[in-house]
Amino acid sequence: MATRAQGPPATRTIKRDDAWTSATRRAALVGMVASASVVVRPSEGAGTGSESQVATFKRLIAQGEKNKNGLLVPDFKQGLDWMNVSRPLRLEKELRGRVVVLDFWTYCCINCMHILPDLAKLEEKYKDDPVTVVGVHSAKFDNEKDTEAIRQAVLRYGIQHPVVNDGAMTMWRELGVSSWPTLAVISPEGRLLTLIPGEGNRQDLDDIIAAALEYYGERGLLRGNPLPIALEADKPGQVLDSPFKYPGKIAVDAVGQRLFISDSSNHRIVVTNLQGQFVSQVGDGTPGFADGTISEAKFCRPQGVAFDSTKSVLYVADTENHALRQVDFSSGQVVTLAGDGTKGRDYLGGKKGRNQQLNSPWDVSIVESGSKLLVVMAGSHQIWTYNFADQVAQAFSGNGYERNNNGPTGKLSSWAQPSGIALSADEKIAYIADSESSSIRELDISTGGAKLLAGGDPFFSDNLFQFGDVDGNLDSVRLQHPLGICADADPNLLYIADSYNHKIKVLDLSSRSVQTLAGSGSAGLVDGKGQGARFSEPAGIVLGPGKRLYVADTNNNTIRVIDLGTGSVSTMDVSSVPKGRMEQEEAPQGEIGGAPPGAKVVRLSPVRSLSGELKLSIACPPGFHYTKGAKSQFEVAAEPTAQGFVASPQSGQLREGKESTIKYSLRDSRGGGNLLRINAKVYYCQEGDVCLFDLISFEIPIASDAAGAASIPITLEYTVHPRGERSSAALLF
Repeated sequence: MATRAQGPPATRTIKRDDAWTSATRRAALVGMVASASVVVRPSEGAGTGSESQVATFKRLIAQGEKNKNGLLVPDFKQGLDWMNVSRPLRLEKELRGRVVVLDFWTYCCINCMHILPDLAKLEEKYKDDPVTVVGVHSAKFDNEKDTEAIRQAVLRYGIQHPVVNDGAMTMWRELGVSSWPTLAVISPEGRLLTLIPGEGNRQDLDDIIAAALEYYGERGLLRGNPLPIALEADKPGQVLDSPFKYPGKIAVDAVGQRLFISDSSNHRIVVTNLQGQFVSQVGDGTPGFADGTISEAKFCRPQGVAFDSTKSVLYVADTENHALRQVDFSSGQVVTLAGDGTKGRDYLGGKKGRNQQLNSPWDVSIVESGSKLLVVMAGSHQIWTYNFADQVAQAFSGNGYERNNNGPTGKLSSWAQPSGIALSADEKIAYIADSESSSIRELDISTGGAKLLAGGDPFFSDNLFQFGDVDGNLDSVRLQHPLGICADADPNLLYIADSYNHKIKVLDLSSRSVQTLAGSGSAGLVDGKGQGARFSEPAGIVLGPGKRLYVADTNNNTIRVIDLGTGSVSTMDVSSVPKGRMEQEEAPQGEIGGAPPGAKVVRLSPVRSLSGELKLSIACPPGFHYTKGAKSQFEVAAEPTAQGFVASPQSGQLREGKESTIKYSLRDSRGGGNLLRINAKVYYCQEGDVCLFDLISFEIPIASDAAGAASIPITLEYTVHPRGERSSAALLF
């Protein structure tokens, strides 16, 4: 976000456009500490960083300290809300003796998101040094001034440094900051060393920190007193008990009766039926960038999803991998169509496949009978295309400037962090949720030209502060950072996820109006009718069969359903969806803790042996087979957790047509009540049709008089049956 906040800056700024014409980076940096009124923008890119540059910065710091040029930074106002710490921090106390990096950010800003990984890497590098990053949240939107909303963003993006809510932007104005993001480096004695606007400056920031540590360390001015860190993620009751973690977008397979949900902060795609019952998972649930089978592939905070039922393929905007991915359910494979896992700086494109870098793709849509994709590129403020015929990804609309500028062609139009897309019935128009301009805009699919439809400023393209919550005629409508949009079967109706207003709205092209469909305007998780319901920053929306809207209610970590016939809002039962892998790995091994929600419980006759072998075999009925690439698996434990219980293996993979052998032993069963439990997950598909999921929990009681070893294996045979048919299990001796 290159947007300037309103209000006069207190410093002179080398503007973004001017930065390209500065004589040299070094010449610009010479002014860094020579005068407190100069703000510099180091070069674009990661930089090359060198010992000589560190030495140059060290010399400039010495010069500035000698002349006392650096502004003495005023302390944080009292009474501000802090996160990730147990008490407020002060520059004159807790932060004294530290090199402090203030990150001026606002959580809607894509550029602010881009520098979070850079900051995390520097925090790791300097974890044993007196270096502290403090996020100074300086809100653009009204909703972003709310501490709870900021806390949710801290949790969503895994931020672990202290964050303060400076909603009045006091520190911003004191230091003369003019754009998001901006980094301010402060000396151990509280003087401003430099301001670094924009992204892509990690190497320069690294060298400045290194120079400051050297200079102030040689003078004995560094202190490493521990800070009162108390992460929001570690505080009890801070995260809703849900299998989802900030779900972003949602797509529907009307034929197969499935939903595809981008479980963004769990780094996976979850597939359920239309009632919320778990079907399968795409991705192993850990952040990374890897192709492979559906169960082995890796994603990083994926957002947009689009399903092609004719090919049984799902397309994924893998946002923080800066990549476009393809999930083929027929082959069970995930492949990368474009992007190489790093953020690109190309505003034109034209290269093939992985050779073409992307910049935070946020949504995707299928056009031209599946021969092409439209990719909503939030990071570069553009709309791109991907052509399957030649595998080329390239810019289609938007010149890369962050503006609400509507022109007759793609090159003459500008977008402002576009985040959602929907197609008209005739596929001539794409409707774009242009989040930073708080507007809904039209994209002409033949020319790339843009047109303002609702919200935003119709007169001044640079004004990205025209937002609010006003229904009515299209000319007077106000939205607040909409992230999602979908089309109705009625070509005149569009549904909008008006994210920061916590509402779902309907845009009627025939009456040229926007009205609130559901949501009170206050964040919350409340079912009900129309405006009696509450959402919390809904981001994804799709129309499913039966005139039902499915909503990814992001900050509520769940899926909501709006019945368009009655106007009622309900929360989908997603209890059968397994928790994200990282949360699962925190659970103690060997303690399953009962049958999982939604499992079919198969209770068998007691066994009278303290040790033996279990032979587990789960089959599919005729016409069905195990899902290729999906890992059907089992795990075994004793309940209650028994002393001396051993199972080998304790977990394993199920294979079609093969038995799994499990050896078990138990010290004793005195007192009774012990049982062996085997939980099994089976992914299976009907030939040429839908893929399904079954969860079975076998309970095998241990008799109170059990003793010795079983002379023959205990065989468990089970056949899964779809569509509610009765399953069969047999315990054979």
